[in-house]
Amino acid sequence: MNSTHRSINNYHAGLAAEDAVARHYSGDGCYVDARRWRGKSGEIDLVLRKGAELIFVEVKKSTDFATAAARVTRSQLARICRAAEEYVASEPAGLLTQMRIDVALVNDRGETELIENATLI
Repeated sequence: MNSTHRSINNYHAGLAAEDAVARHYSGDGCYVDARRWRGKSGEIDLVLRKGAELIFVEVKKSTDFATAAARVTRSQLARICRAAEEYVASEPAGLLTQMRIDVALVNDRGETELIENATLI
């Protein structure tokens, strides 16, 4: 498989993983506020809203949860924090908006595992 086909496959696998994660959160009363939101600091895969709370989600897909988790870096989490700050700047409460950053892991069977408040890992 050449790199173009691999890139297309990875793109579609990423979209499918994000869809699976969005469905998982919707079962918990969340709805998608934005997908692949891009600010000056970078991209956030999913921005979810649950009441007054915003949940910023980084989605990682791999063959298993451990491999997916290993792909999350501190610099990535820092970038997501900066992007989340940009996002809430347009909220009525600004930086006082209730929010958290989660990492959603997706394995090759489409199962999800969530790490809430991932900035603490």
